[in-house]
Amino acid sequence: MDEVDKILIHSLRQTGTDVGKDVQSVKHFTSELIVEAVVRCLRVIDPALGSGLCPSLPPGMSARFRVGMSLAQACQDLGYKGEIGYQTFLYSNEPEIRSLLMFLVEKLPRESAEASDQPAGKSALLQKSIAAQIKAQLALPWLSPSCRLPLLCKTQNPGPSHSFHSQTLSLPHCLKVPGKRQLKGKPQNTQDPQENDYHRDFLPPVTAQPSQHASVPASLLEQHAGELSAAQEWENEWNSQGLLSRLTPEEYRSRKRARLQKRIEEQLRTAAQTRPDTLGAHGSGSDLTELLQSFGGSPLIGDILAKGTRFTHTEKFTFTEEPEKAAKQMAAAANSLPSSHQSEEDLQARQQEELASLQQQLQQLSLSLEEVGGDMRQLTVSIHQVSDELKQKELSNTEEEDSVRVKKQTIYLLPDGENNLAKLQALVEGSAERVVNLAAQWEKHRAPLIDEHRRLKELCSNQAMESSRKLSEIKELHEKISQSAEEAKKKEGLYKQLITEFENLPKDISRSAYTARILEIVGNIRKQKEEITKILSDTKELQKEINSLTGKLDRTFAVTDELVFKDAKKDESVRKSYKYLAALHENCTQLIQTIEDTGTIMREIRDLEEQIETENGKKTVSNLEKILEDYKAIRQENSALAAKIREA
Repeated sequence: MDEVDKILIHSLRQTGTDVGKDVQSVKHFTSELIVEAVVRCLRVIDPALGSGLCPSLPPGMSARFRVGMSLAQACQDLGYKGEIGYQTFLYSNEPEIRSLLMFLVEKLPRESAEASDQPAGKSALLQKSIAAQIKAQLALPWLSPSCRLPLLCKTQNPGPSHSFHSQTLSLPHCLKVPGKRQLKGKPQNTQDPQENDYHRDFLPPVTAQPSQHASVPASLLEQHAGELSAAQEWENEWNSQGLLSRLTPEEYRSRKRARLQKRIEEQLRTAAQTRPDTLGAHGSGSDLTELLQSFGGSPLIGDILAKGTRFTHTEKFTFTEEPEKAAKQMAAAANSLPSSHQSEEDLQARQQEELASLQQQLQQLSLSLEEVGGDMRQLTVSIHQVSDELKQKELSNTEEEDSVRVKKQTIYLLPDGENNLAKLQALVEGSAERVVNLAAQWEKHRAPLIDEHRRLKELCSNQAMESSRKLSEIKELHEKISQSAEEAKKKEGLYKQLITEFENLPKDISRSAYTARILEIVGNIRKQKEEITKILSDTKELQKEINSLTGKLDRTFAVTDELVFKDAKKDESVRKSYKYLAALHENCTQLIQTIEDTGTIMREIRDLEEQIETENGKKTVSNLEKILEDYKAIRQENSALAAKIREA
């Protein structure tokens, strides 16, 4: 059991249970340690099941009973078939706890599966070290600044904490940075001498470029993240669109740059173009004069209405006024101003009259505006009709001119009609013969051209299919290369992690000692198995021998009894010997029965001794004492609660 307990303790320490170095066996486990071990195992096996369980026992007894019941229910949900309850955790015994811990350790996920799921490499080791540092700092209690030691002043002082700000960094172009492209027209590894001088003499180092030294890591991370994302975007774009364009990367970049520049120029040209002013009426004025000016003050309308149309005359008649008439109206308005000695009633009546007259004038003006709008619509329709008629007449004129031209030529050829007809007939026949010859020549050239066209078309289709096939193969190769690179990175990281773990392992313990110990345990188990098999075979043989001797004894006694009984009827001495034989047989039977009873009693004694040892291992006395103490504590809690209830 010592080896089993060591394995259990090692597994519990791996789950995060704080098992002390002095604890070497399960019988040394306390109730608090048992609860913590079970909760840690449940959290590793099923985080959803163990997240709501507390790894420590509360001070109150009723709360402890509830924790024990919840742990027992969780273990039963996992499939534990043994007898379990709150007493398993509060009043534990060694066999039950060992069987429960063995069940939970067997349910733990294997290390191989965990190692395959966890990331490998330096990043994983860095994350583990960061987590260990954070866990160690969280384990430290918080103290006031006056009570802190120098170590705690470094870890708990809020002074060094600050926000991170990234700034743009300037890097030399000669650095081989992913995503950086070389300048156009320059070799890959050459630079301008002036740039080299600037980078060598004037460009500050990266650590001195940010305004604050604390911004250096954030700036470097931001720079690296931007370059890495640019490289990934370029790789994705080239794999998705660049390969389909069948261009080299330089040609694809130049074409993309030219297309982008053209689009920018078009946008700038569109934005720089002036927009024509739209026609529209100005806002209404505060009086009638401003309203009239708003209707008649547009220069564009004045230019349009400069012709002597009915609309022009109506507008002049309606909206224009002679200077003398305007002066008279202004004088009348000045005379119509109220004097200081007029009464308020006369003033209000006059204002009402003026308001009514102005409203009447406004209605007349709106009617005239509606009439003018109708006239404008009619004129627009008539203009469209006239323009359509003009286009139709122009078309008819061109047709008539063509017919007139043909008739003129015909009239010119009429005086010598027969000769002209003969010449025309000869021209027609010559044209027909020439067309036939051209058709024959075209047929001669057409057949090989069609064959060549078909051949080239078939060749082009074959090349397109071949190029598409090669393109798909290239894509597959790219995917395989990326997968192989990822697998190589993972394996390299795993190799580095294993090397680091191997270097961190203690060197004073040799593997041969563990191997010898394992072989020794296996040999002992084999010997025990052989001894058990030998004992079982000896027991079977002994039982067979006992059975055969018992049968032989019964048969011998039966034969002897029959022979002696026959002679006992005749001889007195034989009769006495028969009595002695019967007594001897009875005594032997009693002796055998006594021996069997003795063996049974010895077996019962051994069973009782084992039960006594088991009961002693269950710590019944100490558990009873704990139960009595817990009972007293519960009574005290109940009395305290009752007192609080009475006080309330």
